Amino acid sequence: QVQLVESGGGLVQAGGSLRLSCVASGRTFSTYAMGWFRQAPGKEREFVSRISRSSVRTTYADSLKGRFTISRDNAKNTVYLQMNSLKLEDTAVYYCAADVDQYGGPYYSTDRYEAWGQGTQVTVSS
Repeated sequence: QVQLVESGGGLVQAGGSLRLSCVASGRTFSTYAMGWFRQAPGKEREFVSRISRSSVRTTYADSLKGRFTISRDNAKNTVYLQMNSLKLEDTAVYYCAADVDQYGGPYYSTDRYEAWGQGTQVTVSS
């Protein structure tokens, strides 16, 4: 069983940057892919980014390419999300998720991921 804990959220002005972290425990980190999702008030949880087990492959939501960067450090059991040029519409709760079994739906679907963190709030102000 995998446990995930996010950190790094906060209040930032538009145009600023934040780096989110997610620390995993409970299963060898390098054996599963990781993803980031976000959920704004009144909206469904949406895919942000995904990184493969060895960081060879990274995937992003089309609207976020060029501003967000996902990375991982398997020695630290941690996945990161670097967010630059933040916009008001980036305000949301951000969740990391673990794709332990590598099946269950498309990579951008919440159904694909078996473990979730508690979320960290990101608020972008004008």
